[in-house]
Amino acid sequence: MNSKLKNENTDLFFRAVLSLKDSDECYDFFEDLCTVSELQAMAQRFHVARLLSEGKTYQEISAETGASTATISRINKCLEYGTDGYKTALKRLNDAHDDRRS
Repeated sequence: MNSKLKNENTDLFFRAVLSLKDSDECYDFFEDLCTVSELQAMAQRFHVARLLSEGKTYQEISAETGASTATISRINKCLEYGTDGYKTALKRLNDAHDDRRS
């Protein structure tokens, strides 16, 4: 956990996110909270992380997502040396997807 981020307001915000029950509630909350550009940027970063975890090249990812190589590189550094936040979320999504197919 990054101690620079941890504080009472951030804790409350994360608890609020975790309290949301479904995608519709997430859309409503994040549409109120963020600009369209901010939401699109976060979604793009997560898409880039997914493609990197699938072994796609920077060129393939840039072509598919429109992300700059600087953005792709930053996300790749997070995947390699970060706190495993992307990896945890991607694994859980994959696990949930596999459970639905069973």
